[in-house]
Amino acid sequence: MRILITGSSSGIGLACVRQFLAEGHSVTGFDVKDAAIRHPQYRHYVLDIRDRASYPDLEPTEILINNAGVQNAEDIDVNLKGTIAVTEHYGIHPGIISVLMIGSASAHTGSEFPEYAASKGGLLSYTKNVALRIAAYGATCNSLDFGGVLTELNRPVMEDPVLWEQVMAEVPLKRWMTAEEAAEWVCFMAVKNRFCTGQNILIDGLEAGKANFIWPEQ
Repeated sequence: MRILITGSSSGIGLACVRQFLAEGHSVTGFDVKDAAIRHPQYRHYVLDIRDRASYPDLEPTEILINNAGVQNAEDIDVNLKGTIAVTEHYGIHPGIISVLMIGSASAHTGSEFPEYAASKGGLLSYTKNVALRIAAYGATCNSLDFGGVLTELNRPVMEDPVLWEQVMAEVPLKRWMTAEEAAEWVCFMAVKNRFCTGQNILIDGLEAGKANFIWPEQ
């Protein structure tokens, strides 16, 4: 299949590139950074997803993985508006099979920087909007809303023992998922799934569902 992945040079995006290539697919990557992998079936474009004029002409995309994102003052423009721009350009057409948004648990809990949580929250509604529109093509659209993932973006807490202990106290499974685990979810939902659509799937080790029952000891 022909797959387009945004934010393909690191973290979850890079893990997805490797996973799809290992399964024999043809992959195109967009990122503001240079390619982190070389492979005969991989093409890479250095671009900012907010800049529609820089979008290359591609063969019709069959699977679109919207992974590009930031945690700074440009959250709304990149995470939400940039994702919408890419999806409208490459994801809404009769040949599309699956569109996936890489969301965040913070879209469900609000527990993040304000603009970041808002940008990911917007993807929840946009996922349903796209799902309704591409259902006419027999295609699916879902968001995978991950909690903690072991990526470069999260090093500020991963490398601080005190903060890491506090983070782990909030996660019932007592660990974060790897980028490779996230990529397995992405590949399953994009390639195998054909009926689940319009869903915002929370994958966070039960962090958002943590509930401590307080009661006197018997």
